[in-house]
Amino acid sequence: MMLFAVVLAVGWLCANLWQRGAGKSVIVRSKGIVVSELSLQRNRSVTIAGPLGKTTVEVNGQRARIARDPSPKQYCVRQGWLKAAGDVALCLPNQVSIEIAGANPYVDSINY
Repeated sequence: MMLFAVVLAVGWLCANLWQRGAGKSVIVRSKGIVVSELSLQRNRSVTIAGPLGKTTVEVNGQRARIARDPSPKQYCVRQGWLKAAGDVALCLPNQVSIEIAGANPYVDSINY
């Protein structure tokens, strides 16, 4: 009986406390400065200049991604689509980043 109660409590905690909210907008930064904030409600593409060249940010279907970037290893492009509040993609060599803004962002140990 006690084991059932613990399993039920953990299930409730997972469902209610560790959920991330839906994204409302994408914040685009270049060299740490906010250069654009785009609504996730409107599909579009923007190009941001960085030290290595141009980075293309795409918004489509209430999600965002870095579609193209001149960085050598393409980690930020491989990050793929971001849609939940707190999701981030960083193109460190080109000094461009995107972050999904919204209610209930994901909190991890870095935020503490």
